[in-house]
Amino acid sequence: MNSDNTTIEFNSNKIIHNTTLNIILTTDEVDLRPIYLAGNFNNWATQDPNFVMKKVGDNKYQYSFPEGFELPETLLYKFTKGDWSAVEIGVDEEITPNRTTNLKSGVQNEFVPKWRKNWLPFKPNFLPQVVLLSDEFEIPQLNTTRKVWALLPHDYDATEEHYPVLYLQDAQNLFHENSKYGNWEIDKKLAVMSEYKIGKIIIVAVEHAEEDRIKEYNVGKTILGKGQGKKYIKFLTETLKPYVDKNFRTKTDRTNTGIGGSSMGGLISIFSGLRNPEIFGKLMIFSPSLWVVPQLKIDVDVANTDGTKIYLYAGGEESDNTLEHVKRFKERLINSEFVKDKMRINLSINKEGQHNETYWSDEFPKAIEWLFFNSNN
Repeated sequence: MNSDNTTIEFNSNKIIHNTTLNIILTTDEVDLRPIYLAGNFNNWATQDPNFVMKKVGDNKYQYSFPEGFELPETLLYKFTKGDWSAVEIGVDEEITPNRTTNLKSGVQNEFVPKWRKNWLPFKPNFLPQVVLLSDEFEIPQLNTTRKVWALLPHDYDATEEHYPVLYLQDAQNLFHENSKYGNWEIDKKLAVMSEYKIGKIIIVAVEHAEEDRIKEYNVGKTILGKGQGKKYIKFLTETLKPYVDKNFRTKTDRTNTGIGGSSMGGLISIFSGLRNPEIFGKLMIFSPSLWVVPQLKIDVDVANTDGTKIYLYAGGEESDNTLEHVKRFKERLINSEFVKDKMRINLSINKEGQHNETYWSDEFPKAIEWLFFNSNN
């Protein structure tokens, strides 16, 4: 650790530091992804472009705080590859404590032996509590019943906290080990996030209607025929949300209430969110089946849309031109009178992503963090 004004050389790349704090990182693993600093100086944002490190040698990186940057009295920080799914971990894959320094100038040398991959491993004691609300939760709008689940933070019973809520579709594929098409492993991903003291949220998961799934998630008349989506949306807003708010410690306002899903579940979530922005302030939309409604109207005249956040995801290896549909949808949102400057939209693209639970699983915690726990975005 140095604190004088010097020049250091790594493989002929010069690191010059004068009156600012310079953090120098060495890591054993060869990995081409950029490295970011996250800490108490940027609200722990894991992919802040203002805090990306510069490669200065073989497996060596540097970040120099700008002149005049107001550092906290004690700087707390971690290194990530862009989100908490790829944060630094110890040599035995254990979670590492926050790094600290009280330096205001000079050089702080650091070392990272390994990086977390795809949010794993997880610790069982951080798994959320999984509660079956009912085997036959009544859906009066559709004259049927359904299994509905709630995933509560692991320490829900030990606190008096109130939590944001995300309503997700297709519960069969979210956390059940023996799912036919695999599952998102949201319980495991939430466990890892909770270990890092983020991601404390209530997930309400509604099982789909099996053979009537497409009809239930289809809104109005589309190329798939006439759907029952409007009735399903009324169930979510008029029956399920009031029940959840009454029976659990929720933050009931729109800024703490989200809806999401993938494929047809993503499509019904778009309709739910855009038609009820006074209820849903967060939308998590993965690989939506926009091909069903190529002329989707988004000119809903509702004033209460300030601060709405929409996380869009699509993979480059999906069928039905999903990626192009999602890109066009984003542009139409940005240009619409309904949205204007009131919404923040994040488009995440995995060029190798396919239309399945494995890729949605990887995207889930990134979306949760951006939607609910990153005030910088």
